[in-house]
Formats: sequence, structure tokens, C-alpha cells
Amino acid sequence: MNWTDERVEKLKKLWAEGLSASQIAAQLGGVSRNAVIGKVHRLSLPGRAKAGGTNTAARTPKRTTSAPRAPNYASRITTTRTVTRQQGATMLKEEIEIETVEEMEYVPKGNVVVPISRRLGLTELTERTCKWPVGDPLKDDFHFCGCESPDNSPYCSYHQKLAYQPVNERRRAAARVG
Repeated sequence: MNWTDERVEKLKKLWAEGLSASQIAAQLGGVSRNAVIGKVHRLSLPGRAKAGGTNTAARTPKRTTSAPRAPNYASRITTTRTVTRQQGATMLKEEIEIETVEEMEYVPKGNVVVPISRRLGLTELTERTCKWPVGDPLKDDFHFCGCESPDNSPYCSYHQKLAYQPVNERRRAAARVG
């Protein structure tokens, strides 16, 4: 198969439109997908725009969970930015997703009473005991809090305050990042 100037120009056009190597091979005819990939590589063609334009704006942002969350975990928020890059003599605008991280530090309130852990193993837990993990699960001293937990909660009242953030605090944190 010969790569004529016309076929090379058509390859460049289809590649810039975002067609896959298989689709380009089918349109050119008499050439395999691998031949298209090889020619694209030899021509040093840049990355291409996605077929049908970018639909990044239509995507919903990734949600961050608020519970349970141990202290000092980072809050991840995904934002979309428009960047400009050059492709040949043409400047293209693309939307890219950027994941920003905000370090959220737990600051305990003064005069807090920390309950004494009952140091229960997994098999000793019941529906009325706190299931807050303490330590490294791969170590021998790993255990669960085991203190009494209120109805419909896996944690004691102390660990509930660590695990669950009020909605207003989450909104304030998201507003600072955005």
C-alpha cells in the first residue's frame, strides 16, 4: 500500500477530527489499523481532540463523601478548566478536569473527654458497640473502640463527631476550594 500525498492529508484530517485508527483505516481502505498507527507515529502527529467535541462540561463533578472520615484526610474536589494548545498551525481549546486537594485538619475542641476504648476484636462486636477501628489491621494490637453506641449508629458519640461533618462545614470547605 502506498501512502500518497492525498491519503496522508486525509489521514491527518481524520486524525485531527478524533477518529480512531480503526475508523481511519476503514475510511482509507486497503490499510490496517496498525499501518495507520505507524504512519501517525512517523508523522509525529500530536494527540487529537475527542470525537464529537468535548463532553467534559456535561459530566457531573466527582462527589466527595463526608462520612465516615477520619481526621486529617484530604478533601478532593474536581474542577474543569479550559486550556489552549497548539496542533500544527491551529490553536485548540480543550476542557480538562483538574482534581484539587484541600487538607482538612481536625482541630479538637477544648475540654473533650475521650472515652476509654474497650479494645474489642472483630468477633466481639455487637450492634450496640462502637466499630471505630484503632491501629493498623496488620498488627497484633489492632482493635475496635467497643464503647456503647446509640441506636442506628456504628460509632459511639465521640467517634460520631470525628466521622461525620456537619453539612455547613462541608459547604464552607467546598466554597474555599472552588
